[in-house]
Amino acid sequence: MDTWDTLQHDILTCRACPRLVAYREEVARTRRRAYRDWEYWGRPLPGFGDRNAWLLVIGLAPAAHGANRTGRMFTGDGSGATLTAALYRAGLASQPTSDHRDDGLELRGVFETAVVRCAPPENRPSRQEIENCLPFLAREIALLPGVRVVLALGQIALEGYRALLRRQGVDVPPISFRHGAVVPFPPPLPTLVVSYHPSRQNTQTGRLTPQMLDEVLRAAHEIRSTEYVQ
Repeated sequence: MDTWDTLQHDILTCRACPRLVAYREEVARTRRRAYRDWEYWGRPLPGFGDRNAWLLVIGLAPAAHGANRTGRMFTGDGSGATLTAALYRAGLASQPTSDHRDDGLELRGVFETAVVRCAPPENRPSRQEIENCLPFLAREIALLPGVRVVLALGQIALEGYRALLRRQGVDVPPISFRHGAVVPFPPPLPTLVVSYHPSRQNTQTGRLTPQMLDEVLRAAHEIRSTEYVQ
């Protein structure tokens, strides 16, 4: 029987992808000038959040100088700042900031994870690297039986989750990437909600605004509420 401790050990000790191992460790060794006093995490990342979560947030991968530095998903970079602020506005986080893994942040009903656990060069994991990492996501989901909504942040997160469902024998319909898309699956599978990734590239260009992220989280809340009524 799988456990959280066993899963975390297996993630932390994984060296399945030589390119990602070399990159994450080189970034941790050389560091960015702004963070030269930091001791970088430089390892794969387990998920973070409420183990009784109803909402599973899936991202792409740790950022080289964000989560790969701080050691916690969506922590220490622009994506984490945007997502955490939105979760706080939705009543799903204890504070609006996510700066380091000992900052006291608690997620309420939310678990954050990614399709790839090591920072990839240029944020572009290969297909094989994604395939290597998907079993970790499958094991997390199995340990999160209360999840009712999956929020996929970005195209790679969406495709990774779809690939995982196909591996599990689920008949997955074609899904065109569209911000705000809601894709129901037969129970007990969670409903899938799609969003642009909260990267600075998207937020600084206005492709994703705080209001758009708030609307996606409201949609997730409504899906959960409807399930409870039924």
